Amino acid sequence: MVQQAGGQRSAPRSGPGRPDIRAYLRDYAALLESTPFPSVVHDHRWDVVLANSAYEELFAGVGPHPTAMPGENLLRFVLFHPDAARVLGEHESSWCLPMLADFASAVERHGHDRVLQAIRREIAQDPIMDVAYRHGVPHWLRAVGQDAGEPDGAVRPLRHPDPRWGGVCRVVGETPRTLREVGYARVTLVLREAGAAGPGRGGHHLRVVPPTAP
Repeated sequence: MVQQAGGQRSAPRSGPGRPDIRAYLRDYAALLESTPFPSVVHDHRWDVVLANSAYEELFAGVGPHPTAMPGENLLRFVLFHPDAARVLGEHESSWCLPMLADFASAVERHGHDRVLQAIRREIAQDPIMDVAYRHGVPHWLRAVGQDAGEPDGAVRPLRHPDPRWGGVCRVVGETPRTLREVGYARVTLVLREAGAAGPGRGGHHLRVVPPTAP
């Protein structure tokens, strides 16, 4: 029913124990599959709960990784998978920075979460990423506004393996009440046809790190 990049499951990943929520997720998987655009449901740790076939197709060329497969954890894929930049255009500036900003907000809300703490330690082990997290993200948010880390509505470069689709997508957050109540979020990447105008921004996250940052 639902295929995952980096794996395949016929049912939602185990989550809330309520039978009504499990039934809801099974039906929601069918809804997810009805859209031609890559769509994913994840929890507050970015662990993937549901994803559709279009999501799997987008990441079909991604190589194996022990902890950062896109069908397992979306944040880890963006930050740590060596193939992420092959799929996510302007990877550092358009994907890593916003995800790091979103991650910082999650840490504020769920500071004692062991999984988020583990991700923070992994970020700290990469000197460049750690500087981007500690200095680049606050500088970037001051420059472009505190809402820039919110993914909904963002237009970002994307390299889809199907030539029908152009080089950008719009990130659309569309989380219904039932998913919000159990701490889940849905994100859909609305693809543009080849030849459609894309965003006019570029650069890398190092360019938004203050020059005085260590």
